[in-house]
Amino acid sequence: MPGRSSSDSSSSTTPTPSRASSPLPFSLHSSSPSETESNSPLLGLGRYTSSGENRWFWRNLGSSSPRRRKRDGRRWRTFKGILRRIVRHPLFPRQPLTIILALLVFTVFAISLTLILLYVLNPDKEALPWRAYCTIPPTTSVPPHYRNALPYPYINPLPKVMPPSFPPDDLDTLPPAGLLLAVFSMDSSLERRMLIRTTWAAHPRSRNGAGEGDSGMGTSRTVVRFVIGQPRKGWERRIQLEMEMYNDIIILPCPENMNSGKSHAYFTWAASNAWVPPVYFNTTHPVPEFTYSDQYTPAPRLAPHDPYFAWKDSASGHPRPWVRPDYVAKVDDDAFVMLAELEARMRLELYATEQRPYGMPYTSPISASFRVEAPKAEPQAGAPADTPISSMVEQEMPRDRSADDPLVYWGYLVKEQFMAGELYGLSWSLVDWVSKDPSVKGLTKGAEDKQTAKWMGLHPRAAEIRWSSDHCWIYDHPRSGTVYSHGFLFPSEVSRVKKSVLALLDKVSRNSSTGTTFLSNAAVGAYSTPLSLSHSSVSTFGTRYQQPLQEMDLAHSVEALVEGSYMSKLQEGKSMDTERAWRTREGRITRYENKRVGGTVAVHFIKKHMWFLEAALAFLEGDDFSQAELKSLNVDEGRVNVGLASVWTDSSVFRPTNASAAL
Repeated sequence: MPGRSSSDSSSSTTPTPSRASSPLPFSLHSSSPSETESNSPLLGLGRYTSSGENRWFWRNLGSSSPRRRKRDGRRWRTFKGILRRIVRHPLFPRQPLTIILALLVFTVFAISLTLILLYVLNPDKEALPWRAYCTIPPTTSVPPHYRNALPYPYINPLPKVMPPSFPPDDLDTLPPAGLLLAVFSMDSSLERRMLIRTTWAAHPRSRNGAGEGDSGMGTSRTVVRFVIGQPRKGWERRIQLEMEMYNDIIILPCPENMNSGKSHAYFTWAASNAWVPPVYFNTTHPVPEFTYSDQYTPAPRLAPHDPYFAWKDSASGHPRPWVRPDYVAKVDDDAFVMLAELEARMRLELYATEQRPYGMPYTSPISASFRVEAPKAEPQAGAPADTPISSMVEQEMPRDRSADDPLVYWGYLVKEQFMAGELYGLSWSLVDWVSKDPSVKGLTKGAEDKQTAKWMGLHPRAAEIRWSSDHCWIYDHPRSGTVYSHGFLFPSEVSRVKKSVLALLDKVSRNSSTGTTFLSNAAVGAYSTPLSLSHSSVSTFGTRYQQPLQEMDLAHSVEALVEGSYMSKLQEGKSMDTERAWRTREGRITRYENKRVGGTVAVHFIKKHMWFLEAALAFLEGDDFSQAELKSLNVDEGRVNVGLASVWTDSSVFRPTNASAAL
């Protein structure tokens, strides 16, 4: 075309590339001889000498490299060869009947292997000697890591001086302990929460104790709340409505879980948000002063099952501020708790000295061995020559008030390692430390009860923590059939158990050549627990529970679950009938030996609502005197057996407005 230059013509005939050309191979060249040496400090930053060599290197690293394909092919051929030899073996099943028989044999082998592994890995193969636990209570609360651990079956050695019996005579003269008890629940467990709200969280016999009780003074600072993780989408509105209705649910900022940090999230929440009522009345002993005693918050909105004294204070129009709890505890929702029993045991731990039970005077060697000596100091200028060095040290170094705060880790000690997760509590100082220590935050995944024990081992004063355990009064439901299960236990039966076990120990001691009083291997057995220490009149370890008689009404069947009761000892075809066993049963006054507390703290492993209601009837209902006892006392039944059902089942009790007006 005229007017167009040659350059224009050449550019028009050259096709335009559809994409940019690939860059030239990247190559780094050294600008100085020193950088080409093999010991150059920058050698690893980029040493590309040949782009072809580089491409070959990366191609060999790929999944489809010739070397990889050759190696994988060799493995596949080897596997096919082995499989071919197996199939061609004369004993390999080929007919339908032989194939079915082979599958049956393989199934039986797999099931047998599974059962064997379950048995080998199961740590609970023998019934525990719960009778010995109730007879010989622990005499020290030194952490297991700082003392000689007890061998299986973890029976305490018989001391020369037995610890004081529980409860001590001065229990009610001590100020009550502040306790926040969290029931670990799930968003879908509404029915179990309702059972707890209307039974042990509110019932007078749970909060006041046996007999006449104490009018709720002991549990006046005990608060029960339900703790759940973030609810699922379909349950959010239901949980909101439940929170608005009962005001007793805490939602943690974590997904719902059991062993993935829920316990740590709860203790972290409690360190900032846990509050309990103050002491509302005067006691013989003054209220102890701790570092957290000066922390207050306005009284919150109450839950229907909160203490009576808190409702009374709220109705006054000028409620007193709430304070920090002495203990923060957790309990599983498959446990039945007697609040008065729990508070009484934790109250004594506040006033126990060193590493001994309350009321047992003794200077613990472990405390003396860990006593920190004051550093030596030179006399100050101007100080008298005869001024003691220790006085000057005290003037220079003010005393740490936190040293007086109790360090208590309370629960059921399992295998001398950790407190069982169904129920355990930490004193406030430990809770505050757990929420702040960075090393604890890295130990939140895993079995939560074992992790908590690890936290205690990391504490700066780990040797001073009181590991207070109760092996007698925390156990599993008699229907559960676990190694920790036996009948519902009361103090009168434990007194009979102590007499029988101490008689056995005395017999063993007299027959022993050494003359010492302890359970020898001959008495305990190297691999099994003697029946005299593990026997239960209600349940048998490893077998499913069956009631004594086939035909029993509801009240009789619940009575048959009580350890040592006449009803639990009935047998088909024997002379004693159910009516006679019912008339001669023990009343609540006799079972508690005329004391307010001293019995079961918690029943665990309640997997069915029916089991839960059985525990409620056994511990919260029943007459103070049986028919036989009334006949011997010559007292009118209506004047002594005052029913409490109307007190806690009346719907007006769970209406905050009516409850406030009634106070």
